[in-house]
Amino acid sequence: MRFLADGMLGKLARWLRMLGQDVVCNTQLDGNKLLELAKTECRVLLTRDFELYKRAITRCLDAFYIKEKKETKQLSEVAQRYKVRLEIDMDKINCPLCNTKLEGISKEQLKDRLEENTYKFYNKFWWCPKCSQIYWQGSHWKQINQTLSLSQKKSH
Repeated sequence: MRFLADGMLGKLARWLRMLGQDVVCNTQLDGNKLLELAKTECRVLLTRDFELYKRAITRCLDAFYIKEKKETKQLSEVAQRYKVRLEIDMDKINCPLCNTKLEGISKEQLKDRLEENTYKFYNKFWWCPKCSQIYWQGSHWKQINQTLSLSQKKSH
């Protein structure tokens, strides 16, 4: 699925990217530009702006009005509507920052870029070939899984 999130949905965009979804999110685009981009790139417009949602629908664009304010509930709404699995598959994950597909990378290649303890205690790493951000399943991973689990419960 290809999504376009309005500027108010940056956190939701990052979550969907981690779930392997292609999500464009740009806070600089106004409503007209968002509608144009949704049309030209065949993207589902995700928005918290009801007026923008109505404009998208009248133009026969696929759009979804996000009613919820909390990101776990937003994630649940989108997952339910578009059948997005609330599980992270590291082979399909997109960079939460720039939306580029992540690639596995050996820890030896990252030795100069990692904190000593990170290098010592973790073995699997991924990096973004576009923005060079490095990822691993560190201590924050428990919180990520809790959020996804909570979102999953809300979607049932």
